[in-house]
Amino acid sequence: MIVPPSLLLPPSGELKIPHAPETERPSKPIYFSLVVPTYNEGRNIEQVIRVLSGLLDYALPNDYELIIVDDDSPDRTWEIAQQMTGEYPNLRVMRRQDERGLSTAVIRGWQAAQGQVLGVIDGDLQHPPEVLLKLVQAVKNGADLAVGSRHVEGGGTSDWGFIRRTLSRGAQLLGLMILPNVVGRVSDPMSGYFMVRRSAIAECLMSPLGYKILLEVLGRGRVDRVTEVGYVFQERQEGESKVTWRQYVEYLMHLGKLRSRGRIGRLREKFQFGRFLRFGLVGFSGVFVDMAAFYLLRVHFGLGIARSTILSAELAVVNNFLWNDLWTFGDISRGQPGKRQRFKRFLKFNTICLMGIILQALIVSLVHDVFGINEFIAKPIAIVLVTFWNFWINLKLSWRVTDVRRK
Repeated sequence: MIVPPSLLLPPSGELKIPHAPETERPSKPIYFSLVVPTYNEGRNIEQVIRVLSGLLDYALPNDYELIIVDDDSPDRTWEIAQQMTGEYPNLRVMRRQDERGLSTAVIRGWQAAQGQVLGVIDGDLQHPPEVLLKLVQAVKNGADLAVGSRHVEGGGTSDWGFIRRTLSRGAQLLGLMILPNVVGRVSDPMSGYFMVRRSAIAECLMSPLGYKILLEVLGRGRVDRVTEVGYVFQERQEGESKVTWRQYVEYLMHLGKLRSRGRIGRLREKFQFGRFLRFGLVGFSGVFVDMAAFYLLRVHFGLGIARSTILSAELAVVNNFLWNDLWTFGDISRGQPGKRQRFKRFLKFNTICLMGIILQALIVSLVHDVFGINEFIAKPIAIVLVTFWNFWINLKLSWRVTDVRRK
């Protein structure tokens, strides 16, 4: 393949980021390389380049490069970007004709990059560019990985429907169950907006599947400190969305691929045994609250089995949350004071437990009505069966999501 001098030659071979740039180093090392993977973004690319260059010229004058990696777009996105290199000296353009895919485009861009810090941002203006400055500052403050997140304070989605929100959250929850020590390190594992130190992923063999390159970085890199910065995901200004059902399927396949390889990097266990033991003791106290409330509601107030089960379980959830917030995760809670923050933690805790409560009610009714077992025996059986959900998911999600560093 003949590549014009103004275009970068696409790297080939293994998907590994070198410790040092393989191209000739500039007179002064570059601090930051930002890759923008594109496909049919001809209507957006000029604005993307102008906005990103303006921000980075201000934050990192002459200390960055902007790399457009285009998968040979039919609308010739690469050519539009190439014509702007004269006006923007820090702009570099790569046209890939023998390879396709967002994840590999990002890695190939990083392979050709010269920066000490490597970043990625979408080329469709859905990632607010101004958040880049906060991500850069987070890395300068010591983070190995700085992630733009929709699920921390200051984050959100501009106009997502119920189905898309449910799919996104459901994918995250499944990720926590399949690969908790990778997915559980960030609140937004499906984010495509982040930057990472070259040293954290250098010489790590990448094997991405689908769009979610962040999973590869977390799963195969040497990432110690992670910082998250909230951002609001914007609707596209031009062009069509590339999000389809296939991306969610590939995400789950990617999790399974990482899980089967057993390669999750040098990860630190977020919760030590002492914290887990406290969580267990609180859960044990909740059993007594649950059983006592169930007895009162069933015998003294004459409520039905299902209603008694749900109400008593909810009282136990309130008991467990208060003790966990005060004792089990008190060190985290004290860093986020205020009624509003506590209420948000309670909503997360309660939402996760809600499915366990519903499951518990179904089990109690099934064991009592179908097998004829006394309801006061059926109740503890149900509690034991849903303990895994209440312990595992809350252990990995409820307080972890609110315990992020924000810059």
